[in-house]
Amino acid sequence: MQATAATAADQKNGLRRAFVASLAGTSLEWYDFAVYGVAAALVFGQLFFPVDDALTGTLKAFGTYAVGYISRPLGGIVFGRLGDVVGRKKVLIWTLLLIGVATFFIGFLPSYATAGYVGPVLLVLLRFAQGVGVGGEWGGAVLLTSEFSKPEERGFWASAAQVGPPLGTLMANGVLAVIAGVLTNEQFLDWGWRLAFFLSAVLVIFGLWIRHHLEETPVFKLVEERGDRPTAPVTDVFRTQTRALIAAILCRVGPDVLYGMFAVFVLTFATTQLKMPRSEAITAVMVASAIQVLTIPFAGYLSDRFSRKLVYGAGAVGGGIWIFVFFTMMTQASFPLLMLGVIVGLFCHSLMYGPQAAFIAEQFQARLRYTGSSLAYTFAGIIGGAVAPLVFTWLLSGDPSGTGIAIYVAVAACITLVGLAMGKAVKDDLDEAALKA
Repeated sequence: MQATAATAADQKNGLRRAFVASLAGTSLEWYDFAVYGVAAALVFGQLFFPVDDALTGTLKAFGTYAVGYISRPLGGIVFGRLGDVVGRKKVLIWTLLLIGVATFFIGFLPSYATAGYVGPVLLVLLRFAQGVGVGGEWGGAVLLTSEFSKPEERGFWASAAQVGPPLGTLMANGVLAVIAGVLTNEQFLDWGWRLAFFLSAVLVIFGLWIRHHLEETPVFKLVEERGDRPTAPVTDVFRTQTRALIAAILCRVGPDVLYGMFAVFVLTFATTQLKMPRSEAITAVMVASAIQVLTIPFAGYLSDRFSRKLVYGAGAVGGGIWIFVFFTMMTQASFPLLMLGVIVGLFCHSLMYGPQAAFIAEQFQARLRYTGSSLAYTFAGIIGGAVAPLVFTWLLSGDPSGTGIAIYVAVAACITLVGLAMGKAVKDDLDEAALKA
């Protein structure tokens, strides 16, 4: 009896440590990824792609933003495969190190005025490296907690990795807001923005320390003990997990597009189209991101109590409707309306994003789960997150009312509903066995 109680206590402690490691590591990596997105919306167009038209410069800056998504499949293939072969923990240390180093060196890049095309080229290369790291991060971070937790609690615990993006966005916007607040506009454009990238080094060291002290997941240990590790996991996923992969890819499109709108592009929309102060746009995203830190795990919890598909689908429908309401409200500059619009938009995103980690992980066999989850995450990122800011910018240049953007977001939400319909809920016996071992 005492041994059983001790085992249960150890499992609970391991789950808590995994939750902290997943949350901290993903938040730090998304700080690195998000600080680029904010900088692309606010300063990169001027520094690296100077043109007379502000929207054109922003469009080019978002082009490099998209590179971070296009490179994700490479990270998903390389690190996803390694995660199923050598383990979750080792791979997550490598991904954190890669993205941290790339972000740190962005802070040293010369502008176009200083070095011509050297700066933009290096910016694209480092953004590519960021994307490779993020492509291998998400699948492993999800498995850290989902493979430590019981199936009936997986939605809540797996949401730790999902809290990373809003928390990282909150930190990125917060750091840049403080820097912009204490410096003049000239100082911020000249060197102030670089400080946010240099801070990455401190954050990565902290994240590496946390992940170094983490144990491997019980599910991977059992796969290893049974000698069931795959030799060609990428091939196996495409050959045996085709429906699961398609469902997981499609269900991610809506959340990625909605997040691109209300966490990234809204900064450009507010500052260039509505002529609102940069500080107000950043504040709206920060407040909404802070709320998401609570609403995402709550949505994961709801998916445990009710249904992943129900909660996820409610977010997709809500987001597809709310985008039309948002542009109807934002016919003139209004900070309270902007705040409301972003909060509701990211709340709809939370309803999808909270259950997403558990839903996608449950689509794949345990021995192929890191690869399958990573491939789904990265391929969906190209379809959704990579092109979204580019499409938003292009649509806004031809239709300032935002109707085209609203239709685009609504179509993405419908694609997510198709993915949910294709997906299935699976309780892997291997999970049960590992948790009882």
